[in-house]
Amino acid sequence: MLLVPGDLSYADTQQPLWDSFGRFVQRHASRRPWMVTQGNHEVEAAPIPPLPGSPRPFAAYGARWRMPYEESGSASNLYYSFDAAGGAVHVVMLGSYACFNASSDQYAWLARDLAGVDRRATPWLVVLLHAPWYNTNAAHQGEGEAMRKTMERLLYEARVDVVFAGHVHAYERFIRVYNNEANPCGPVYITIGDGGNREGLALDFEENHKLALLSVTREASFGHGRLRVVNATTAHWAWHRNDDADSVVRDEVWLESLTADGACRQHGDPGAVDSRNDEL
Repeated sequence: MLLVPGDLSYADTQQPLWDSFGRFVQRHASRRPWMVTQGNHEVEAAPIPPLPGSPRPFAAYGARWRMPYEESGSASNLYYSFDAAGGAVHVVMLGSYACFNASSDQYAWLARDLAGVDRRATPWLVVLLHAPWYNTNAAHQGEGEAMRKTMERLLYEARVDVVFAGHVHAYERFIRVYNNEANPCGPVYITIGDGGNREGLALDFEENHKLALLSVTREASFGHGRLRVVNATTAHWAWHRNDDADSVVRDEVWLESLTADGACRQHGDPGAVDSRNDEL
């Protein structure tokens, strides 16, 4: 399964580019599920909110990339969830560009969705969104802050294991964090916005950024990552640079599910889980 945290075709209202992108990925997407969320390049409306007669936000994205939102109780294609790896992993796809305040439909849906996850049967909880909540790159500083302040507590109390983001065209991995501080019961935050784009890389990491001590690895290179769920308690994350001639792992970490940590456990011990089809 391929997980994409937004910014797909960079069509930016040029609809033929959606067609060419679809043809480009068709061979791969027909063989392995592509589960995506939207980025800023999928909005395709200016200004926001749009004026009468201007393009409707997310029109092409919603028509071309219909995700299983109704099956997860969501009212919008911009946020949804699903189970993977034989039910061992619950994946939540959030909308950075959908309304996310505490009175929004997305917030209410997220609270319900997280509350409905039985961590005894589903020990891994993964979230994807576009604009990173934690970021030491000069690019897009603070753009995810309002969403973080609104929703971070929901993810923390649900003991989300990993949060993946895009938007910043570089790679960065943080330790477990909550509310801008190291916290063993918080998610691992990973920015992997380096899959490729027409704008180039975000080269400038801020060495004196207030979050720099929480950042384990950061590199401005195009690349891709693989999350492999080994069993109910253990998973392995690896990041590869695309520029390397050989398949060299540039960053990796072994993860322990927060349900396996007695100090962090919320919903009892994880049960036996069959992790077939365990690669995300």
